[in-house]
Amino acid sequence: MQVECFTVGAFRVNTYLVTDVQTGLSAIIDTGESVELIEQLQLRQPQPHISMILLTHGHLDHAGALPLLQQHYPVPTYLPRLEQPMFATLPKQGDWFGEPAFNRHCGQIDHYLDDGDTIMLGKTQLRFISTPGHTPGQGCYYDDQDIFVGDTLFAGSIGRYDLPMGDAELTQQSLTKLLRLPGHLRVHSGHGPVTTLAQELKSNPYLQFLR
Repeated sequence: MQVECFTVGAFRVNTYLVTDVQTGLSAIIDTGESVELIEQLQLRQPQPHISMILLTHGHLDHAGALPLLQQHYPVPTYLPRLEQPMFATLPKQGDWFGEPAFNRHCGQIDHYLDDGDTIMLGKTQLRFISTPGHTPGQGCYYDDQDIFVGDTLFAGSIGRYDLPMGDAELTQQSLTKLLRLPGHLRVHSGHGPVTTLAQELKSNPYLQFLR
């Protein structure tokens, strides 16, 4: 699977274009909150053959540009089922931070995902693992080499759980579950650089409870 990262928007969120090398079919993982991802994708030649949009969670920096993307790419969109309450708050999330200009429409969800579900991107099987805590339904997508974790885990840090609908206990449970996956998996986070599960288990100060 080919992975390209586009860091976009006011929150400098990492969005991803992942491509099945056998078929050339691509998926967008997370959207940013502005038109910037669309602009960057339109500069690529040849144009990617986008077949789906996958959301890790419903915060505005990860899902706020969904309606804009869906205008350009009318393809199925997937959301973790447990994330529906957070996703529904997109029209008022900007208000939480005193920035109503960041309120966003929700866009259309075509498929809801539960823990253990799989998605076929061409010949590539993506597995979904539910990792709530940062939000009620935050989740990750992975194959045999790469995992896209949204704001569950970062290089040297973890996702906040003090925001609305966050849960510290669920965060710890989810990190324990996540770190049971193979350590060689390359971790593509919602913010910051690429790392691996093994590296984070070894050195991330927020994962001391697992060592």
